Amino acid sequence: MSEKKYFDPADLAKFGSITELQEEMGKKFFDWYGSVFSGDTALTEREKALIALAVSHAVQCPYCIDAYTSTCLEKGADEEQMMEAVHVAAAIKGGSTLVYGVQMKNQAEKLSM
Repeated sequence: MSEKKYFDPADLAKFGSITELQEEMGKKFFDWYGSVFSGDTALTEREKALIALAVSHAVQCPYCIDAYTSTCLEKGADEEQMMEAVHVAAAIKGGSTLVYGVQMKNQAEKLSM
């Protein structure tokens, strides 16, 4: 008996069904989303996929990680480039966590006066 996982990879295929409960907003989202990722514009499709992969890690979306890992490979990125993108996301997320230390120091100083 296999254990049900909270994040089921099969659920990614159901993403389009979000329009069932709010068709107008769902359609607007998918139209906009499609425009963002369509074609080579100021960024290539490969660059967009690498950014999406990095952001997927930062926001910790397993569905997005699976999807954009596949997309990155399809668009010609290699695993070294993909891991570097993940490290960029981790560095930004780590830095944004640490910079809140300034807020903590400010509050501690204020309370110590």
